[in-house]
Amino acid sequence: MAVPESAGVAVGELLLRSEQLARQEKRAADRQHPKGKLTARERVLALVDAGSFVELDEFVQHGCRDFGLDADRPYGDGVVAGHAEVDGRPIAVFAQDFSVYGGSIGEANGAKVIKVMDLAAKIGCPVIGINDGGGARIQEGVSSLALYAQQAVRHTNASGVIPQISMILGPCAGGAVYAPALTDFTVMVENTSHMVVTGPDVVRAATGESVTLDELGGPHTNASVSGNAHYLAQDEDDALDWVKTLLGYLPSNNLGAAPEYADDTAAGITDRDRELDGIVPDGENRAYDMTEVIARVVDDGELHQVHQAFAPNMIVGFARVAGRSVGVVANQPMFFAGAIDIDASEKAARFVRFCDAFGLPLLTFADVPGYMPGVDQERGGIIRRGAKLLYAYAEATVPQVTVVVRKAYGGGYAVMGSKHLGADVNLAWPTARIAVVGTEAAVQVLHRRELAALSGQERADRERELAAHHHDTIGTPYAAAERGYVDAVIEPSHTRLAVTRALRMLRDKAVSGPTRKHGNIPL
Repeated sequence: MAVPESAGVAVGELLLRSEQLARQEKRAADRQHPKGKLTARERVLALVDAGSFVELDEFVQHGCRDFGLDADRPYGDGVVAGHAEVDGRPIAVFAQDFSVYGGSIGEANGAKVIKVMDLAAKIGCPVIGINDGGGARIQEGVSSLALYAQQAVRHTNASGVIPQISMILGPCAGGAVYAPALTDFTVMVENTSHMVVTGPDVVRAATGESVTLDELGGPHTNASVSGNAHYLAQDEDDALDWVKTLLGYLPSNNLGAAPEYADDTAAGITDRDRELDGIVPDGENRAYDMTEVIARVVDDGELHQVHQAFAPNMIVGFARVAGRSVGVVANQPMFFAGAIDIDASEKAARFVRFCDAFGLPLLTFADVPGYMPGVDQERGGIIRRGAKLLYAYAEATVPQVTVVVRKAYGGGYAVMGSKHLGADVNLAWPTARIAVVGTEAAVQVLHRRELAALSGQERADRERELAAHHHDTIGTPYAAAERGYVDAVIEPSHTRLAVTRALRMLRDKAVSGPTRKHGNIPL
């Protein structure tokens, strides 16, 4: 049968366009690979399941006729976008193509991104943005700025509805930085990622300060100083693996459930459980690694940490208990004795709110001497900013289980998942000390007049006597247990089983909050 002439022309047109796309991809590879970077398309295909990517708007072109752009109208307009699957679960994804106008955002480019974000919201799946661009496309003027704002609206409306993940795999500058800032998790890569509002030249002209791009907005600065990045990857493969692992802990949307795995929880106390009995040092001020405690409670000892390089005195991350995802929040005595400073409070508050939005139970491990003292902290706003963590726990309605491992003093006790903020099950180890202040400080305050009348060895002996009394009475977990503030004092080796039982019991927890438009968190 003869092929109609019109059909032949149509097929020929498709072949021509496909050839043009292939040339564009080769040009992208020639520009990206020498820098140790993948192309936009290669990044998408490396992230998703093989054969699952369905591209949208691959033949879109910009409509700008000024500044000579009419002579160069590449297909796709500098962004690869579509939907796919990761581990068999749907996602939406877009990736900026730095080889096309430096990955800058224009009207057609931005419209593609918005289309994908709208699709993600409509079908209820995570959206992943791979950023590698120089910001707004100057040639398109206000049109490019309009797309920034429209994208910000989508990110805001999707917040708490679908998981949003940003990967910064190259430059991200100017107004473009606020899209990742509105998402839930941001990943950067050693050596190739940068994220700044203004570059070094603008800073120098405006303030006279001389600073390098790395110092201003390099991956280490964003990951450990400003806290803009939640994970700092060694290379692009590491970044992609981290995101894929993260997705495995999360539900597709706020109405769905996270993937469940086989419940292989050992029924009895194991040798690994018994290691908890000796994991906390005898001395109250001696450090230990809280991640070692967490590893002996969660499934397979696996904790997918978030924000690890930022505010290391606070641990947040995802794990599983009895095959189900949980969010873990814990003080880290290895840094600042686990005290809560401004950064730690904001880090944990944001994580708690994410878990609450997506129905992930909270498992808290407390060993905290209180909020961090100091002039810088007070002037930096620790009252206002430290209150964010109180707010986050108090508004959370997901199942909450807290384990007091050692110190829980003052405001630190209250804020770390205490019964008073709404925790459902509170457990304490015999090593726990729950009080307004530590033993030594309590003795000096409560008995200052008596001690002032003594001196030398007599005073030292009396201090030890009073400290021992306080340690064995006021500061023990049993004082809290007698008031119902702690549900049970358990041997450390029983923690895994107790936590598992508690979370199983709480699976069908249902709480309805007050009727209101929204609260006013102390931002």
